[in-house]
Amino acid sequence: MPVSLDDIKQPIAEELDEFESRFKKAMKSEVALLDKVTSYIVKRKGKQVRPMFVFLAAKICGDINDATYDGASLVEMLHTATLVHDDVVDDSIERRGFFSVNALWKNKIAVLVGDYLLSRGLSLAVENNHYRSLQILSNAVKQMSEGELLQMEKARRLDIQEDVYFDIIKKKTASLIASACAIGASSTSKDEKIIDKMCELGETIGIAFQIKDDLFDYGEDEIGKPRGIDIKERKMTLPLIYALNHSAKEEKNKVINIIKNQSENSEKVKEVIAFVKNTEGIAYTKQKMLFYRDKAMKILNTFEPSASRDSLGDLLDYTINRNF
Repeated sequence: MPVSLDDIKQPIAEELDEFESRFKKAMKSEVALLDKVTSYIVKRKGKQVRPMFVFLAAKICGDINDATYDGASLVEMLHTATLVHDDVVDDSIERRGFFSVNALWKNKIAVLVGDYLLSRGLSLAVENNHYRSLQILSNAVKQMSEGELLQMEKARRLDIQEDVYFDIIKKKTASLIASACAIGASSTSKDEKIIDKMCELGETIGIAFQIKDDLFDYGEDEIGKPRGIDIKERKMTLPLIYALNHSAKEEKNKVINIIKNQSENSEKVKEVIAFVKNTEGIAYTKQKMLFYRDKAMKILNTFEPSASRDSLGDLLDYTINRNF
């Protein structure tokens, strides 16, 4: 039976409760409109997976302290800022089943709120002299922006190779989980080798996490019906990249033509999904996901055994076994 998030949280349950209180306080503003919007965001937050990475990594490396709490807030503020900005870019009206910030308060306010969250997180680190955390997170912001723009650049041409794909997801997705683990470690240890190793662990988990997201588009396992959203948005995910690189030129050109010119046609999208499955794109992608899962577990097992290490391993399994 899969381990639940509540079970995974056990070694850090008290710390997460304290974090909730500190995070709400850190988000408060004297500007009434801003306070209203941030309160709305806090009430509809997700599962707090990234703060869990921070606290578990911190506890594996030492004793949780104020720097850990501030680091978790910094990561969560950055993550939330990117989600708010993403909804503006994608013109999304929903986030986690609720109206998005831009749907309720329009794009201008949403962009400014995202800017506020990012700057508030960075100022929190400066105010408390957490310069190592600031260095780690600033690098993550840089990488996330580069990854998003690289993906947009390549989407126009639909010629992404596997090495470019992995470069994109390392920057766009894995860098934030890597920074969460590194910030957790840096809050309880000054050993740069340990911090670097925890960063590598987070990056590897982040890659497996994104590959799992790629599979969602094809309705694998318990996910349900294929969505085809990535195809409609012309995102070159790993199943599609593999399928295109292992098909005859005529078939490859036909699929690329559908993605370029007929991606709004549901029947045509189903053709692409069938093509990917028939060309072993799904099987290959699952194999890659498990490769990175195993690589992450090897890194994790170099740390001393503890309840927190076990929970981080369970959190890794949770990220690749989730069905949403």
